[in-house]
Amino acid sequence: MAPKFGTSGLRGLVVELTPELVAAYTEAFLAVCPIGSGLFVGRDLRPSSPRIADDVMASARRAGLDVRDCGELPTPALALAAMSAGAAAIMVTGSHIPADRNGLKFYLPTGEISKREEEAIAAAYEAGRRPPTALARTIRPCAEAGRDYVARYVTAFGPDALAGLRLGIYQHSSVARDAMKAVCAALGASTLALARADHFIPVDTEAVDAATREMLAGWCAAEGLDAILSTDGDADRPMLTDATGRVVPGDVLGVLTARTLGAEAVCTPVSSNSMVSSMPNFTTVRLTRIGSPYVIAEMEALLAADPSIRVVGFEANGGFLLGFPAKAAAGELAPLMTRDSLLPMLAPLADAKAAGVTLAELVADLPARFTATDRLTETPTHAALRLLDRLSDPAARAAFFEAAGEETSLDRTDGLRVRFGNGAIVHLRPSGNAPEFRVYAEAGSPREAEHLLSTFMDRVRRAL
Repeated sequence: MAPKFGTSGLRGLVVELTPELVAAYTEAFLAVCPIGSGLFVGRDLRPSSPRIADDVMASARRAGLDVRDCGELPTPALALAAMSAGAAAIMVTGSHIPADRNGLKFYLPTGEISKREEEAIAAAYEAGRRPPTALARTIRPCAEAGRDYVARYVTAFGPDALAGLRLGIYQHSSVARDAMKAVCAALGASTLALARADHFIPVDTEAVDAATREMLAGWCAAEGLDAILSTDGDADRPMLTDATGRVVPGDVLGVLTARTLGAEAVCTPVSSNSMVSSMPNFTTVRLTRIGSPYVIAEMEALLAADPSIRVVGFEANGGFLLGFPAKAAAGELAPLMTRDSLLPMLAPLADAKAAGVTLAELVADLPARFTATDRLTETPTHAALRLLDRLSDPAARAAFFEAAGEETSLDRTDGLRVRFGNGAIVHLRPSGNAPEFRVYAEAGSPREAEHLLSTFMDRVRRAL
């Protein structure tokens, strides 16, 4: 399958991301989108990323742009640096998917591109549009981008925010592995680096496999850790455990972070834990399709109607978007409307520390709604769509979901999300980034959510 735009950015097999294709997509972006003061380029730790980043920068040089090479750094760090300079950006990353795939994430000087801009870039690519050629300029390094990202959180939370905590940093091949350690140490925690890898590991923070969960729990028990922090490959999705090694779901981190920062409005995909709608802290909750461009579009609509609204966004994968100047313990956080991984880990940890409770106790105080999710890999999109089409028939759906009980409502915002008489929810959808099929389950207890997930992962596997 040729590279295409998914829920966030262009994705494809590395063998298909040829220098010619990368150049053509870069040139299409430069031809139809505002670039501002130049182009910032960053990359993750995949073996293919340096070559693809070089292809991007070569194309931008030919267009006469001021190009800043930011090297290896988190996607939100690149976005922060570019937006601060009034520049556009391209991040070379395939996020959480395997190393045989990679991709490009595009940013305007104002932030992440919308679906409208994705369509314009795709059309310009098909039409072979290019920016005017100009005198090539020198590519300059931008080592300060990563440092500024770390400083953002040290300044906001202060040197004692995590004092006394012993935190593990599951480093694997996350491009934020050193940034996480530096921030936590600067906030007063003692840190332990865990499992730094010399090859790329595709960590999906939204569907953490059983072996990884067992490994995390083992580290917590053996090392006496208060929590473990990690991210996906390009560090726009967090993974945080409590002291037992239990992973705190990303949408739960989103609710905790939104509450800590004093948000009044929340935009989040329909796949997120439904507890967000029952939180008294939030006067406005908008549910969207899955993907940060949809979340950003809803946030922008709220800000257009009321520029002073305290709005945030987050996804079930934990990526957190800040839409207003928020106050943290020691300073202010400027808006950053792209998925971030550090903020939704640091804010709950700092909040729990300040309240004198554990992270698990902070989570336990939330409404009792529990989620579980997993994915089937190497699932052709056409097969997934055929299954969803079959389940559009009420009789077929009733038979498929018989084990969950009677259907009480159906949501087709993104995939198929069914609520049952006992309050449980099962959500089925194809991934927008890779040939995968995702299953989400929600219930009133962790055991019930895991049972639903197991049941319908098996049903989907057999149906496909």
